[in-house]
Amino acid sequence: MDAEASELRARLAAAVHALNHGGGGHHDPSARLAANQWLLALQRSPQAWGVATSLLAAPPPGHPPPPADLLFFAAQMLRRKIQCPPAAAGGCPTPQEVAHLLDALLLAAGRFCLGPPRLLTQISLALAALALRAEGGVDGLFARMRHLPDPAVMELLTVLPEEVVQDQSGDTGVDAAARCRFTRELMAHAPAVLEFLLAQSENTAAAADGVPLHERNRRILRCLLSWVRVGCFSEMPAAALAAHPLLTFAFNSLQVSFSFDVAVEVMTELVSHHQDLPQAFLSKMPYIREALLLPALANRSEKTIAGLVCLMCEVGQAAPALVAEGSVQALALADALLRCSLAHFILDSDAQTEKRNAAQEIFSPVFSSLLDALLFRAQIDTDEHGTDGELCIPDGLAQFRMNLEELLVDICLLLGAPAYINKLFSGGWGLASQSIPWKEVEVRMYALSMVYKSFGDVIGSYSKLLASSQSNIKPLLLFCASGISKSISSNACSLALRKLCEDGSSFMNEPQNLEILFWISEGMDAGNLRIEDEEEIITAITHALCSVLDKELRKSSLARLLCSSYTAVEKLIDIDRDQSLRQNPAAYTEALNLAVHGLYRMGALFGHLATSITSSLIDDDTVLVLLGIFWPLLERLSRSSHMENVSLSAAACRSLSSAIHSCGQHFQILLPKVLECLSTNFLLFQRHDCFLRTAASVIEEFGHKEEYVALCVRTFEALSSAASISTLNSSYTCDQEPDLVEAYANFTSTFIRCCPKEAIVASGSLLELSFQKAAICSTAMHRGAALAAMSYMSCFLDVSLAAALESREHPSDGSPGVVLAQILARCGEGLMSNVLYALLGVSALSRVHKSATILQQLAAVCSLCERTTWKAIISWDSLCRWLQSAVKSMPSEYLRQGEAEMIVPLWLSVLHDAASDYLHSRTGDNVRNNHAYMQGKGGRTLKRIVRDFAESHRNAPMPCPS
Repeated sequence: MDAEASELRARLAAAVHALNHGGGGHHDPSARLAANQWLLALQRSPQAWGVATSLLAAPPPGHPPPPADLLFFAAQMLRRKIQCPPAAAGGCPTPQEVAHLLDALLLAAGRFCLGPPRLLTQISLALAALALRAEGGVDGLFARMRHLPDPAVMELLTVLPEEVVQDQSGDTGVDAAARCRFTRELMAHAPAVLEFLLAQSENTAAAADGVPLHERNRRILRCLLSWVRVGCFSEMPAAALAAHPLLTFAFNSLQVSFSFDVAVEVMTELVSHHQDLPQAFLSKMPYIREALLLPALANRSEKTIAGLVCLMCEVGQAAPALVAEGSVQALALADALLRCSLAHFILDSDAQTEKRNAAQEIFSPVFSSLLDALLFRAQIDTDEHGTDGELCIPDGLAQFRMNLEELLVDICLLLGAPAYINKLFSGGWGLASQSIPWKEVEVRMYALSMVYKSFGDVIGSYSKLLASSQSNIKPLLLFCASGISKSISSNACSLALRKLCEDGSSFMNEPQNLEILFWISEGMDAGNLRIEDEEEIITAITHALCSVLDKELRKSSLARLLCSSYTAVEKLIDIDRDQSLRQNPAAYTEALNLAVHGLYRMGALFGHLATSITSSLIDDDTVLVLLGIFWPLLERLSRSSHMENVSLSAAACRSLSSAIHSCGQHFQILLPKVLECLSTNFLLFQRHDCFLRTAASVIEEFGHKEEYVALCVRTFEALSSAASISTLNSSYTCDQEPDLVEAYANFTSTFIRCCPKEAIVASGSLLELSFQKAAICSTAMHRGAALAAMSYMSCFLDVSLAAALESREHPSDGSPGVVLAQILARCGEGLMSNVLYALLGVSALSRVHKSATILQQLAAVCSLCERTTWKAIISWDSLCRWLQSAVKSMPSEYLRQGEAEMIVPLWLSVLHDAASDYLHSRTGDNVRNNHAYMQGKGGRTLKRIVRDFAESHRNAPMPCPS
């Protein structure tokens, strides 16, 4: 091997190690990125053929073999190069090179026939890709295959059929005609393949070829599965197929745990591809039930049960009419088939009523037995209890129970409601001589509740009809109240309650109905429901109370509803006075959870009040009473140590935001206290981005008022002084705190968009600092953080342009336009550089639109200032200088040769036209169309070249290694 090839091989080994192991003794993301880009470039180069094949060859005497991950990469690189079009693969190999490559891969397949398994698979995939692309490639490969060891032949035969299906992951170098030719050639060898597999299945010698017997059998099944999927038995008569020894081999493999899953796949594929096989399979049902299914049920073997159910369901779906005939074999299959299609087949049958009823009567014992089996399977099989005293339900069992809903409803319909209920209550628990089997009682009540849940869904769907009669309201409310208390049906019944309160609001004034609603709201203090269900319930009750005609009753009722959530928060605050409760973690966690639920319920109440206040259904006096209850409690909570809890602070901020949006002007007197609480808590708990988001909501609601300028600026200054914000000075830091970046970018966007001119002038230094951070954050790998930062920069530029247009005739040193222009003059170069870096890498395409918009806005500002006295601050020359500097400072490996010289004049020309589009969209009637600037030729061209730049720099830096 010459020195150049040795050096390239060493560099390849180092790059693969850096990619897989982080480069040296530490995890350096930049090193891994650089390694990945170098490897992608190598893959596109002509040198890749030689270095990869040399690695797969036997090492010279005295030299250690390459590591496994390097060998795997070499085989994978060859496969990808074979699959790529010649232009992307660094040129098309000559016929002599193809022959050499085929020899090398065959030698490698023989050398690594015993592993590592994934390496052999990659080599086999590369051989299959070669055969697909060469005329007569399949025949040539089969001719050479006889010289390979059996394990290598088995793997190659397993992957060859996969090429019949068009590869959706990027193998686009083969047209449909070539793939059809490949399929014909491959299927011509199907009989020989089946003979090979049969011979292998009959070879019972342990480890005859170095592969353990159980592993060899599993490989035979994998290979058979690949060939079944391409129709290897399609020309075989049905009788011969049913008696084929390979089917017997697959069926017998169901009894071996090591090969069970693959055997199930083979049998399932056969049943789905061949219409005559379900009949043959039914004859084996008694054996499957006795020898496999019943022992698996007794041993609770989830894997075996799931596999057999999957297989039997496939039989049922393939021939439901055959099963519905009711033969002995069909009844043996029915327990599994009912999970799939038979229940619906009978219930939805178009047959005559008498025939359908007869079918239901025939299968009634089966459904009854199935219900017994399901109840037994759904029992809780543990005695472990949670902190709340309830039995712990394993995740798998909980999911199984949720999947039972539709089946239990079908069984209830088929048996009839009376028979279903009698079945559930036929346990004989009332006998004094018997101890009560509580687990059996629980699972039967669960089955009843699932049907209860379905009835709740029906009430929600037909609420308009049901609520049209006053006599229906009370029993329906009681039904919902009862269903809400059960976790299974709480969601359905809370939705039904909301529908009833909306559609029957005129009947909710009745005292007895109001008391039921309050009984429901006060029952939520236990915190057993999901927050989403509690919010649904509070929204429903609030809607009903807002429709109460008597003003005083409406006010007192809403206050009572709010107070029902007040208690849980007040109890948490009181813990600060009794520190002993803090010493009990379980009790404190429960108190926190109840308070969180209470705060979300308060937020739901205020959230629904917004529409009622807007439509004048709620008067100012009622709003003030509710705020008099809510704010003092929230103020006390915000000054407590409990706000350290993330969930609690998020719930408090959520309820505060809802109250602010609903109550509007009534909150003005509280504004200084609200912003002080938010600022103070953010400085104390700087990872809680909810305080930033709520502060943004306050600014959006009240920031436009001139009397709050100083307050808004002080808040901006306080929030920006936090250490967590100060450290957002690198893309790495931004990726560590994406939620914080998004929240701060949202706050600054709201500030510059909503606050008066005086606030912008007074906060110039804060805006400049936040703009610099946004430019840095735009290069973060985290998509949400990067886009939020870019949205702020776009908002900043839009406000800058508006200020420049407004004051260009009479500019003054203290105007917002001048302040913003000065910030852009100082930050423009960094902005341009970071936008270019944001367009590099795999995530760049998601930033194309934002980047193009920012560049267009920046060009528009520079173009406009060029025509005013602001030219001394910022001008078109500034934009040219920033672009030249940004391109020049980019590392050479990120740009193609000569690309730097091409980008600057091309982009400046396009930016000039795009700037004209933007300025045109901001003048006259064009202002009404917010996106007119993107519809002009200049804007469209700019977006296209930005997209082209991002697409061409996603992966491969240039030049390729030599």
